[in-house]
Amino acid sequence: MTVYSYDSKSLLRDGKRWFPVMGEIHYSRYPDQYWKEALLKMKAGGVDLISSYVIWIHHEEIEGEWDFSGWRNLREFVQTVQACGLTMILRIGPWIHGEVRNGGFPDWLLAKHGDLCRTNNEAYFADVAAFYRKTFEQVQDLLLKNNGPIIGVQIENEYGHCGGLTGQAGEAHMKRLTALAKDIGFDVPLYTATGWGGAVTAGLLPVMGGYCEAPWDPRVTEIEPSGNYVFTYERNDHAIGSDFGLGKGVTFDIQSVPYLTAELGGGLQVSCKRRPVSRPRDIGAMSLAKMGSGCNLLGYYMYHGGTNPEGRLSTLEESKGTGSLNDMSVKNYDFRAPLGEYGWRNGAYDEIKLISLFVHDFGSSLCEMVSVIPEKNPAHPQNYTDLRFAWRFDTTSPNARTCGFLFVNNFQRRKNLASHDGVRFTVPAECGGHVFPLLDIYDGDFFVLPFNLPVGKSRLKTAAVSPLCVLHTSHMQDVSVFYTAAHLAGLPKDYHMYTSSSVHTVANADTRLYQFDSPQEDTSTVITLSRQDALHAHVAHADGTDYLLITPHTFYSDSADDIWWLADFGAVEEFKTFPALPSTPAGFVGVQTESGFTRYERAHDAVAAAKSSAPAVACTLSAKTEHGATYAVHVCDWSQTALEDLALVVHYAGNAARLYQNGTLLDDAFFVGAQEEFAWKIGLKRWGKGAADFTLELDALQKDAPIFLESWPVFDASSVCELYRIEVVPIEKIRIH
Repeated sequence: MTVYSYDSKSLLRDGKRWFPVMGEIHYSRYPDQYWKEALLKMKAGGVDLISSYVIWIHHEEIEGEWDFSGWRNLREFVQTVQACGLTMILRIGPWIHGEVRNGGFPDWLLAKHGDLCRTNNEAYFADVAAFYRKTFEQVQDLLLKNNGPIIGVQIENEYGHCGGLTGQAGEAHMKRLTALAKDIGFDVPLYTATGWGGAVTAGLLPVMGGYCEAPWDPRVTEIEPSGNYVFTYERNDHAIGSDFGLGKGVTFDIQSVPYLTAELGGGLQVSCKRRPVSRPRDIGAMSLAKMGSGCNLLGYYMYHGGTNPEGRLSTLEESKGTGSLNDMSVKNYDFRAPLGEYGWRNGAYDEIKLISLFVHDFGSSLCEMVSVIPEKNPAHPQNYTDLRFAWRFDTTSPNARTCGFLFVNNFQRRKNLASHDGVRFTVPAECGGHVFPLLDIYDGDFFVLPFNLPVGKSRLKTAAVSPLCVLHTSHMQDVSVFYTAAHLAGLPKDYHMYTSSSVHTVANADTRLYQFDSPQEDTSTVITLSRQDALHAHVAHADGTDYLLITPHTFYSDSADDIWWLADFGAVEEFKTFPALPSTPAGFVGVQTESGFTRYERAHDAVAAAKSSAPAVACTLSAKTEHGATYAVHVCDWSQTALEDLALVVHYAGNAARLYQNGTLLDDAFFVGAQEEFAWKIGLKRWGKGAADFTLELDALQKDAPIFLESWPVFDASSVCELYRIEVVPIEKIRIH
């Protein structure tokens, strides 16, 4: 049985340093028939560790009437996690927030205990114990000690920061909850607690957070730039914690525990009042800044979006009507996550995958490396002039061959940072003092560069490329994969080396990008990808060999049958690999390319058939008033097609939109902008493939509405309510091996 533990630097797995990527998905917010597919996509994106809340109100909405069926089947979900070869942190609350009604508390619990909830009240503890027991009954033989996937349990959430008690009373509360969980049977290696903003951790392993914006902020103006884009020893996110200063406002000794995160925002769930939009580079740059600041676990909330389930007594979203600060969507919990409400990938998935591939191969070494942030480094995000950078290397006994990494972040969300021409970075003297190539650093750039990195039989002293991964093959030496991230000084920003990919050896590597110590006789293979190809890169393992697949579509592998798939919007036309696949996939032709990759092209007739397979959609205006509009939408039968899913794409301007079928609300969304990228996309397969009729409602957006939007629509009057067009887009899933 694998042994998990931790020390002051990192998590440990079987005594070795472990840098996992964790992703949150809420099983009770996603259809159970698609759990396996969702988890395999998360795994393909680099997630090692699944986290999920057990949402009390989803299981005991009526006191004493428990529901662990369908979407709420916790046991089946955990079994699916194990079947997919993943491990898990179970977040058992009892209070969780999670944009859920009452923070996850059932109405009856609040009616029964009132203000005594989350206090040291014995009657409240008795009901929590009952909830913990029912949860344990579902997973008791799925803990690590029983060879199950659950390696950790989180107790409560933001306790003492967002409600609850503080000081010694808060410590006593958290200790009592932990004792309850352990006495009931939750015997796991890791017990965690959220640690930001003064939250009480009571000796549990603290996990931190960070978001690129704050949809919960009560203001409807631009807010201060996020501190999550500067390199800092501070572990608090001042948007979800409080600006107390370095090491203050936390209830634990930051020197005695590793820097771990559980809530890096994989996106943002907008509220009715505040609707900031996270974009892929917002998430990528924030992740890199956290890693450069010493973080040794990247945990994303959310990694996979979902839909609020049906309630028996009420809807189940957070709302002001139940005393919360925000009004959230009734159904939609897309979160603009790397994998959204319907399991479709967005660009954040690719940005995170760049990092997850890196930490899978270099993370154990990275865990040994402390963060060294130069004193002249900007301490505040409002500094848009000075360059932000940090080093990570092992400071215990450095020498001229000590490996490490340089982290550079010249990105600040929604701000322009100064460009820096002709920057010369020098490796710290204690690690050899090697000089990096002269670089031009533009506004928006962020990257990590290696120094003294072993590659093949050589050592890479410095480089202008970022490490991505190492391919382990059965018929050649390991293959090192890098991608172009920094810009060589004096060359055009779009110079060809940044848009093309190639396979070469250490001996003939481009000396402008790679500075090896003795490359002449080294025939080890090195791949240099463009950043765009790196974003689209996937690593799959079959027949004892790692394959690098490059495709803009979603890729995942069925771990049970070793089947590879491609799935995404539109038709799959081509992809390329290194090395070549053992056999050409059915329906494709393999084409050897000069750059060393094999490109597989799909037959034109198959592509044309896929593109034309979407059924017809008709949309008719039913009614329109100053307050909004209603449309009848008819989608023709598509049950005879080979499509995996069908996206109903709604392009509109207004305040909010809702989709009904036979009077039942299926989904809803707040308007965030009229641009193409903001169109509302709804997956139809979960409601069947037959002909279907829907009702679409749009609410008018007032020109003077007291909300925050980054992108307002054009107003011809005092309000806007406009359906520009509605379409259906086919989504394929095809077998390629």
